[in-house]
Amino acid sequence: MKVKVLCRNPDDYVRETTRDIQRVPRNYDPTLHPFEVPREYTRALNATKLERVFAKPFVASLDGHRDGISCITKHAKSLSTIISGACDGEVKVWNLPRQECLRTVQAHEGFVRGICSRFCGTSFFTVGDDKTIKQWNWEAPGYGVREEPINTILGKAVFTGIDHHQREGTFVTCGQTVDIWDEQRSSPIRSFSWGVDSFSCVRYNPVETELLASCASDRSVVLYDTRESAPLRKVLPFMTNEITLCFSLYTYDIRHLDVPVTVHMDHVSAVLDVDYSPTGREFVSASFDKTIRIFPKDKGHSREVYHTKRMQHVICVRWSADNKYVLSGSDEMNIRLWKANASEKLGLLSAREKAATHYNKKLIEKFQHHPQVRRIARHRHLPGDILKQKRELREMREAQRRKEQNVRKHSKPGSVPLLTEKEKHVVAVVE
Repeated sequence: MKVKVLCRNPDDYVRETTRDIQRVPRNYDPTLHPFEVPREYTRALNATKLERVFAKPFVASLDGHRDGISCITKHAKSLSTIISGACDGEVKVWNLPRQECLRTVQAHEGFVRGICSRFCGTSFFTVGDDKTIKQWNWEAPGYGVREEPINTILGKAVFTGIDHHQREGTFVTCGQTVDIWDEQRSSPIRSFSWGVDSFSCVRYNPVETELLASCASDRSVVLYDTRESAPLRKVLPFMTNEITLCFSLYTYDIRHLDVPVTVHMDHVSAVLDVDYSPTGREFVSASFDKTIRIFPKDKGHSREVYHTKRMQHVICVRWSADNKYVLSGSDEMNIRLWKANASEKLGLLSAREKAATHYNKKLIEKFQHHPQVRRIARHRHLPGDILKQKRELREMREAQRRKEQNVRKHSKPGSVPLLTEKEKHVVAVVE
């Protein structure tokens, strides 16, 4: 005789405590849930609306500088410490959790052009308009002790940028030439030049630490290998600043520098600074149009734009090492702290909050191409001036496109395109 016995595990349906949620078994057969997709769509739409409602990216403002912020750098080992330099030569060390200034140093006479932290986090370097490189201790001096640099190097020309090696005691500066320095020497161990007037920025490659890139005044980016005696290559026939380009940002594959991989558009004025996130999947840009934009590395348009009524031209920007915050410095003497994800809730989250956040995120991803969800998710409030400039740029591009179409339409195959009377006059004047 056969006997069938029902076997149930109490852990599947019995609560551990009386405060737990009742566990209800569910059958995932799609024929039993004919309205599952409409229900999920409604939830995705509500999640998208709530994401925009709770999108409040501004966290804090750090006041204290008496002139515009010219540069910002992060501590190599500490998440809570940053350094900022101003146009009056003043350098401040900040504590982000407490939102207060720890130290103030009158480092240079004139602009502070660049700041970088030593790879071990024991000191930092500054360069300025007074043609000096100064190394400072991270620890503040004792009470009553005068603040003095550890080392001072006097150069022959103004230095416009500085960056430190990721593993060794060497650093690189730029000005009229690109110089590599040893911390124990007062003269550069190697200098590079390519027949240009000056360089505005220089950076080490964080992975291939022997490679350098610099921005030149002749609208180019020059690549270097510290193991070679001469620069490697000169690329980008555009107006460059901080390894970015005016109005748009261009991402290149370093192995194929002839054509950009992606063109990132949205800014309506010059891009002044850029910094990648620690994950390498996104980057943040600062622009002269008084906005900050966050771009995915493989998308042509930004996913976020940050601005305030008081914020003026944004000069410098940095992404925090924990991938949660963005720092910006602008003309009106303020450093602002922003959330990298505008609607992210700060502080500790319970397990149920984490599960709900993850579920809503997946729902939005599932229905992201639906017209209503896409419209709400993409909507951003912009100042009137930026909207007007974007409209003018769009009209200019459309006019240029119509002109090219007319030229191709009226020109015969293999013949020279037709010229207007104005273009003929210009050609005659040039000849």
